[in-house]
Amino acid sequence: MSETLRTELAIEAPDDFYQRLIDAHEGLSDDESMRLNARLVLLLANHVGDGDILDQAIDAARAAGSQP
Repeated sequence: MSETLRTELAIEAPDDFYQRLIDAHEGLSDDESMRLNARLVLLLANHVGDGDILDQAIDAARAAGSQP
């Protein structure tokens, strides 16, 4: 049975995580910031490892980006 992408909030202390993410970009150029994001996505995708879940995540992110 294939798993479903978990979309409910599961991050412990989400505000702290968000601040850590913002802080990681401090002092970076736009290009460096985009490369940091790309590396982070690839590291997390590797951690997830399930191709079906990753496909669902891509679809969800694309759909969220097209909403106002």
